[in-house]
Amino acid sequence: MPTSNDLDRYDRAILNALQADGRISNVQLAALVNLSESACLRRVRALEESGRIDRYVALVNQAAAGLPGNVFVHIGLHREEDSELAAFEEAVRSIPEVMECFLMTGEFDYPLRVVVSDMADFERLHKESLTRLPGVARVNSSVAIRTVQKKTELPLR
Repeated sequence: MPTSNDLDRYDRAILNALQADGRISNVQLAALVNLSESACLRRVRALEESGRIDRYVALVNQAAAGLPGNVFVHIGLHREEDSELAAFEEAVRSIPEVMECFLMTGEFDYPLRVVVSDMADFERLHKESLTRLPGVARVNSSVAIRTVQKKTELPLR
């Protein structure tokens, strides 16, 4: 996939504007980035087709949705064999509360960010789902006190 270095100033401006407001109209977007409406629309379509724009979403307020808690869970597996990694990754994708999961180097294999309504909800999730994931050897959890910064916009240069 092409990198952000392959983008010209118009494409970067379009992407920055869409990251800030994915519902902006093409008329408003074209005016904002100083392009004609047809040129702007062509560029947006090209960005979508190239995969630079993955999808459009609405960002739901986590607390308003009844899930104010963030817990960071570090999971270590028994073995780092391809079949065990694949089984874990397939299973973790089926847990709705897992918002992010990464395969990492270091002490733990997978850090997860999970959302919960409260600590009782986390205890349920821990007991019923997280410790039952395939290959899990150890689980270490940290509860976030508050969110200092949470971004959705990538810094395109």
